[in-house]
Amino acid sequence: MEASPEPPPQGRGLLLVRRQPPASKGLLETLKARLWRSCTCSVPRAQALVQDLVPATRWLREYRPREDLAGDVMSGLVIGIILVPQAIAYSLLAGLQPIYSLYTSFFANLIYFLMGTSRHVNVGIFSLLCLMVGQVVDRELQLAGFDPSQDSLRPEANSSALSSPNTSLVLGPQGCGRDCHAIRVATALTLVAGIYQVLMGVLRLGFVSTYLSQPLLDGFAMGASVTILTSQLRHMLGVRVPRHQGPGMVLSTWLSLLRSLGQANLCDVATSAVCLAVLLAAKELSDRLRHRLKVPLPTELLVIVVATLVSHFGQLHRRFGSSVAGDIPTGFVAPQVPDPRLMQRVALDAVSLALVGSAFSISLAEMFARSHGYSIRANQELLAVGCCNVLPAFFHCFATSAALSKSLVKTATGCRTQLSSVVSAAVVLLVLLVLAPLFWDLQRSVLACIIVVSLRGALRKVRDLPQLWRLSPVDALVWGATAATCVLVTTEAGLLAGVLLSLLSLAGRTQRPRAALLARIGDSAFYEDATEFEGLVPQPGVRVFRFAGPLYYANKDFFLRSLYSLTGLDAGRSAARRREPGSEGAGGEGEPVHGKAPGSVNSRVRLVPAAAGFHTVVIDCAPLLFLDVAGMATLQDLRRDYQALGVTLLLACCSPSVRDALRRGGFLGEDQGPEEEQLFPSVHSAVEAAHARHGELMVADSAL
Repeated sequence: MEASPEPPPQGRGLLLVRRQPPASKGLLETLKARLWRSCTCSVPRAQALVQDLVPATRWLREYRPREDLAGDVMSGLVIGIILVPQAIAYSLLAGLQPIYSLYTSFFANLIYFLMGTSRHVNVGIFSLLCLMVGQVVDRELQLAGFDPSQDSLRPEANSSALSSPNTSLVLGPQGCGRDCHAIRVATALTLVAGIYQVLMGVLRLGFVSTYLSQPLLDGFAMGASVTILTSQLRHMLGVRVPRHQGPGMVLSTWLSLLRSLGQANLCDVATSAVCLAVLLAAKELSDRLRHRLKVPLPTELLVIVVATLVSHFGQLHRRFGSSVAGDIPTGFVAPQVPDPRLMQRVALDAVSLALVGSAFSISLAEMFARSHGYSIRANQELLAVGCCNVLPAFFHCFATSAALSKSLVKTATGCRTQLSSVVSAAVVLLVLLVLAPLFWDLQRSVLACIIVVSLRGALRKVRDLPQLWRLSPVDALVWGATAATCVLVTTEAGLLAGVLLSLLSLAGRTQRPRAALLARIGDSAFYEDATEFEGLVPQPGVRVFRFAGPLYYANKDFFLRSLYSLTGLDAGRSAARRREPGSEGAGGEGEPVHGKAPGSVNSRVRLVPAAAGFHTVVIDCAPLLFLDVAGMATLQDLRRDYQALGVTLLLACCSPSVRDALRRGGFLGEDQGPEEEQLFPSVHSAVEAAHARHGELMVADSAL
C-alpha cells in the first residue's frame, strides 16, 4: 500500500489510500503474450501438458499399493459384477443389442481411468442417456423404413427387410439390417456429442454445466424415469405395442398398453412379478443393512443367473413364447468410422445429450470430491467424458456419463483411486470373451425389471418436493415443470423448459428483489428492516432504503417504484412539476419552509416541506451487486430530482466494484462535492452525516 505523503491530522480517523492499479496491457499485447506462452515448447512444459491431459500419469507414480490396492480391487470386482447385468438390460433402452452395451462399459472404464480427475466416479452406461439414445435410434429407424416396434433382441431383427415395400429412404449401405443401422445411428450420435464435450473442455466452458441447477436435474431425472418405466412395461407384460415418437409419447404408450392388456404373456407377467418382488426386497434389505454390509448384495447378478437357468431348463421361450435375449456374440467387432451423413442428421440431438452427460458427470465428480477432501478440474472432466464418447464411437459404443448409483457403490466398497475401473473393465472383458453366450435364454422381462428397480432412487425424489416447496417455491416450480414436460412432451423439451424456466426464475429474482426501509437497532450503529423487526428506532428526517439486488435495466423501474412507495414521495413527478414553466416554487411541493422566498435561499439550503417528512435519503448499497448503464442513469436522475426538491441522496456500504462503476459513470463528479461526502462506509455514518449537514443548513437558514 502506498504511503501517505503526510501523516493524517489528529482527529481525522483512519486514512484509506487506494493502491495504484498496474498498467494494463492492450488486448493485442495480451493475446500475443498468451499465444507465445502456449506455443513455447520445452520438456517440462510437455511433461506438464501430458500430466494435465492424462492425470493417471501423475497419480500412478504416487500410488500406494498397501493402502489402496485392496479397496480398489474389491470395488472394481463389485462394480464389474453390477455392470454386466445392467449393460445387458440397458440395451433395451437404447434399442441396441447387448454386446454394444458391454463394449461401451469396457471402453468407458479404461478411458476414464486415464483421463478422469475424480477418484470415485464411475463412468459408463447411464439410464437417462440410454433413453435419449434410444429415442433418436427409433426415429432414425422409422425414417429409414424399419419397424421401431420390432425389438433388437429378436433373431429376425437382423433382417434387412423394410417395414413397407414402398419405402425407399434407407440410409445404410446395402445389406445393413435393423441392428446394423441402429448401431450406426447410435455411434454417429455419440461421436457428435463427444465432440461437443471435448470442444467445451478445450474452450474452458466447464462452467456452463453449472447453469443446470440441481432442482432442474432432479426434475429431469424424475420425468425421464417415468418415461423409462413406461418404455419397459411392454417387456414386463410381454406385449408388442408401437414405439411412439414425439410429443405425448408416454401417454400414447400407456393407451397402447391398456388396449393390449388382453394379449399379455402370462409367463412374462409372472416372471416380472417374481423378479420385482425379489429385487425390491433385496434393495430394501441392503438399504437397512448398509452400515453392516461391507459389500452390497449382487442381487441383479443372482437374479439373472437364476432366471437364465429357469428359462433354459424350463424352455420358456419354446413352450410359452417368452421373449429372450438371444445370441450374444463373443469378442470384438472391427472398428468402423461413424457415417458423416448420420452425424449431420443427429447434430441437434447431440446437444442435449452432451449437456445432460456433462452436467451429471461434473456435478457427481464435484460432490464426491467435496466429501473426500480433494478437488477436480471441470474442464478436464469435460475432456475425459468427451473422450469416453469420441474414441469408443469407432468401436460400436454409445453415449456414456457418470452414474450416481454405481459411484455410490464404488465408494461404499472401499474405492481409493480409478484403478478400480481397470478391474471392472477386466470383469466386463471376461464376459465379452467367454461368458456372453451363456445369457441366450435370459428373458427380456427380467432385464426390464432390473431397469425399473434401478429407477427407484430417482422416482423417490418426488417425496422431496414438499420440502423443496417450503425452502424455495421457485425451485420447486422448476422441478415440477421440468418433470411434467419430460412426461407430457419429450425429454428434450423437458430439458429445454427447465433451462428456460431456471433462467427466467433467476431473472425474476433480480428483477423484483426485496426492498425495505431500515431503522436503527436501539442505540447501536446497526440498521434493519422496520417491517420485519419490532422496537426499531426510525431516524427523524432520514429515510434509509435497502434494495436487495443489482440495479440494472430490467429492475430500474421497480427500484424507483419501491423507493417512492416506501418513502411516500414520488420525486420524479414532483421535480417535473417544479420544473414546469410558469410554476411557482413557493407553491410547489419543494417549497422552502419558514416562509422564505425561493430566491432568498440558496438551492443547497432549501429544505423539503414538512409534508414529506425527510430531508435525506440514504441507500444501503451493501446488497447492490453491480450497476449497468441504465442503473447508473437511474441514480443520476434520482439525485437530480431529489436536489430539485431539496432532498440529499447519500450512498452507503458500496462495494469496490460499485464504487468503480460510480466513478466511471460520472456519478462522483467534482461538481457534486468530495467523494467522502457522497459515499460512506456504513449506514450509520451516512445517517450521522445527514443529521450534521441538516443542522448546518438550519443554522445557515436561520442566519439568512
